[in-house]
Amino acid sequence: MQNSDTTKYIIHAKIKADGVIERPDVIGAIFGQTEGLIGADLDLRELQKSGRIGRLEVNIKSNMGKSQGTIDIPSSLDKVETAVLAASLETIDRIGPCIANIGIAKIEDVRSSKRKKVIERAKQIMSEMFDEMLPESQEITDEVRQSLRIEEIMNYGKDNIPMGPNVVDSDAIIVVEGRADVLNLLRYGIKNAIAVGGTNVPQPVADLCKKKTVTAFTDGDRGGELIIKELLQVADVDFIARAPDGKGVEELVQKEILKSLRQKIPVEQAFDYYQVSKKRRFAIMDATRKKMGGKSEPAVSREDDIEQVNEEPEKLPEQNAEPEKQKPIRQVVEEAPKEVKQNVFQEHISQLSGSLSARMLDDSNNIIQEVPVRDLATALKDVNGNITSVVFDGVITQRIVDIASEKGIANLIGAKVGNLVKTPTSVHIEASTAL
Repeated sequence: MQNSDTTKYIIHAKIKADGVIERPDVIGAIFGQTEGLIGADLDLRELQKSGRIGRLEVNIKSNMGKSQGTIDIPSSLDKVETAVLAASLETIDRIGPCIANIGIAKIEDVRSSKRKKVIERAKQIMSEMFDEMLPESQEITDEVRQSLRIEEIMNYGKDNIPMGPNVVDSDAIIVVEGRADVLNLLRYGIKNAIAVGGTNVPQPVADLCKKKTVTAFTDGDRGGELIIKELLQVADVDFIARAPDGKGVEELVQKEILKSLRQKIPVEQAFDYYQVSKKRRFAIMDATRKKMGGKSEPAVSREDDIEQVNEEPEKLPEQNAEPEKQKPIRQVVEEAPKEVKQNVFQEHISQLSGSLSARMLDDSNNIIQEVPVRDLATALKDVNGNITSVVFDGVITQRIVDIASEKGIANLIGAKVGNLVKTPTSVHIEASTAL
């Protein structure tokens, strides 16, 4: 009998006979009808004696005068010899007194089956028995960095609000949704973030926002939008930043975090979108002025601003005027005749009202490009000199003014003028009452 350890292949055959036959009949037919057929070297009796062929496994069942079953022959021969031996079985046409037919179903490579078992067992060993092995260098650094972040995170107030270590001492803070967001910002060295824990903004966070410049940085989903609405109702927010659509702050990598924070918009530009009440708008703008050092300047409505700057129009400063002698923004905003300018841009002003969009115009006031206000700064950087005027439903910020001056844009028409530090004489800046 063949040792199963040396078996390479197993010949699987099917047998059918027109009559009732039994196992001894099949074995006798196989040995008898293949004897001398394929040479002495492949004689089944000799192969079995030498152990190169194992015990023949025959299973026969009879029903309604017919028999059928299977034959399995283990072989330690090579591929060619095993194939020849298998083919010889198909020459058998009678078993006992019955007409029979033997067909080869398949030849199984036992070593292939063993390889599959080895692979599956190796996978199991890898998953279960290598947990205590040394991690890769990247895993080591990540583990150390994670432990450092956990050590750095602190709690604010009696409510144990998660925050970065620099929140108390920093002049500016970033308000995020949860602890995971604070941890992710810490991972990339941003240590002035504090969590609100959802739409129910804790009172200590609202009080903290009164003292610092605040950027609300939320997820790019419906939940992030609701948190911003809540913050605008109970806290003094100065800027708004959002994660890319469908992503959470805790999922962002460093590049995405920095890009989102660079694209933050002044809170004034989001009032209409988040449906902030008029009273609350004034309160937020007043708080923003106080944070920036303008405590003596009261918050006024858009109509008050325009009336004040229109009381006494003055001449534009000379092109060669010294920077320190340039006039304050309120004196420069409406120095060109207002009725002429508003007539020129009135159609664009009316169409853009409440849209939070911006239009870039050529010399003839034709629309070259229309973009969302949040993308205006980026779009202006790509201007190639054919834009002379920009009309948009948003706040004219220092960043927009600087880019417009650099690109040679002559007119900036916005909903409102923000807190500008310097105003180039080459750019006409105007706040429109219709936007």
